[in-house]
Amino acid sequence: MEYQNVRLSLLSEMENMVEKDVGPYSSPLLKSSPQGQLVNSPTPFSLMTKSPLFGFLLLLLFVVIALAATPIPQQFKEAPQFYNSPDCPVIVDGDESDGEDSSILCSDQAVHVAMTLDTAYIRGSMAAILSVLQHSSCPQNIAFHFVASAKANASLLRSTISSSFPYLNFRVYSFDDASVSRLISTSIRSALDCPLNYARSYLANLLPLCVRRVVYLDSDLVLVDDIAKLAATPLGDNSVLAAPEHCNANFTAYFTPTFWSNPSLSLTFANRKPCYFNTGVMVIDLDRWRDGDYTTKIEEWMELQKRMRIYELGSLPPFLLVFAGNIVPVDHRWNQHGLGGDNFRGLCRDLHPGPVSLLHWSGKGKPWARLDANRPCPLDALWAPYDLLQTPFALDS
Repeated sequence: MEYQNVRLSLLSEMENMVEKDVGPYSSPLLKSSPQGQLVNSPTPFSLMTKSPLFGFLLLLLFVVIALAATPIPQQFKEAPQFYNSPDCPVIVDGDESDGEDSSILCSDQAVHVAMTLDTAYIRGSMAAILSVLQHSSCPQNIAFHFVASAKANASLLRSTISSSFPYLNFRVYSFDDASVSRLISTSIRSALDCPLNYARSYLANLLPLCVRRVVYLDSDLVLVDDIAKLAATPLGDNSVLAAPEHCNANFTAYFTPTFWSNPSLSLTFANRKPCYFNTGVMVIDLDRWRDGDYTTKIEEWMELQKRMRIYELGSLPPFLLVFAGNIVPVDHRWNQHGLGGDNFRGLCRDLHPGPVSLLHWSGKGKPWARLDANRPCPLDALWAPYDLLQTPFALDS
């Protein structure tokens, strides 16, 4: 919008200069003489030789048009620095010569958070990071593990995070899209087919072995509570992951009639009490994941999906097939999901009854897109305070 206004202003000024020089005319090349004869009208290039100012404005107009046609990377404000409370454990980040195990990125005392990172959702990721830090009692003890596509500009993503969070403990890991692209089947929404959406299934392979437990978070959410409470969820003796369960949801709807009509497939849940859970917020024991080789188990279901369509929704159903009925349930306050509406229209939704620790805009509608379009939902106002986007041409206050 700003480029459009500048372009119109330049065009208006140039038209005024032309009229002062040759008078108003309808054709850019011809005008009528007093005797009614058509004569050559000055071209912009002849005016450039007569008026240096006109030439400068014309050049400036070309620059503005070029800038308007070129995508500009989003710029973000620097977030405040957050400090540990006095009772937080002190984690000493060792020298590089001490090896990786001495880093906070490997410490068992740290809260490890895993997220994916890409240019499409970077604005949401920045808001999520800020919310985690702002509500943490020990923000300096949080280690972020970001997974980015191998095709992405990792240095740009890294510098974007560092510019807004200079003191953040983080590392960016490269995810090979080809490792999962061959297994992805088309789903009901194209955004769900992005290979990076499946990276959560590969965290145990991507993160160093020293990271034994991680909280996985989607990029379209904000926390309003201390993430350490979620990270401390007991996983018992055998469970691999914990997440809020929704047993009132119609579980059968997540799989096709082809799945349920096949006796060998429908028996998958025979000895379980499966419930739907959203994979955008999970506490994962990576040691147990590795020991059970759960990445392979998920891939096997994806391979079957390529041969016969047994579900419609992206990366969620394989998680349900492997884990539903065997997870540790977490209080619903830790994933007030569905605020982005459904996968088709993204209509506004209300909060579920009960307390709130995490707001999740899962679904088609994203708060930043609706705010930019001046069509926000009421709950999008709860996301806005965490938005670090620096608007173009805004003056520093």
